[in-house]
Amino acid sequence: MLAHNQGGQLNTAQLGANLDIAAPTAKRYIELLEDLLLIRSLRPWAGNIGKRLVKSPKIYIRDSGITHALLGIERTDDLLGHPVVGASWEGFAIENLLSIINSGTTAWFYRTSAGAEIDLVLEIGQRERLAFEIKRSLAPTLSKGFYLGCEDIRATQKIIVYPGMEAFPIAEGITALPLYDAMTIIERLLG
Repeated sequence: MLAHNQGGQLNTAQLGANLDIAAPTAKRYIELLEDLLLIRSLRPWAGNIGKRLVKSPKIYIRDSGITHALLGIERTDDLLGHPVVGASWEGFAIENLLSIINSGTTAWFYRTSAGAEIDLVLEIGQRERLAFEIKRSLAPTLSKGFYLGCEDIRATQKIIVYPGMEAFPIAEGITALPLYDAMTIIERLLG
């Protein structure tokens, strides 16, 4: 069930009902899977901006190979035609970006009830707030919600992570980067 909901918001009551177990039991199972480093719960950004923010975490199976195996995806062609391909890329990118942060960095996602959304927000101390949008497209585009979210959180850097090989500007102050280049930016800021 978690593989089908890769990158989606966690609803433990619904998960428990689908598995025919109590919501507190489902919550304990999720916590166990987190402790075993099999899944990651990405908490919602909770800054006080006067807007209604979502409160449920997003859930990711940390190893995209496990996600694919649970869904019966064996070949690249099968993955490319599967509805989970975008969420799989998002989970893979987030896991790689978070693999290099230190204890002074906080990771969040941002979403309002009105639709403003940022896939990953990294707060590095008091000085930097990076907004990452993760797109599984070689010609990524941004929604109005990303721009609104960046204004809301006062992002100091805005980055699109995409599966291509070249960096290029998307709009003023927004750059599309390969995953490796995005990781390099984080490493420099932490340096």
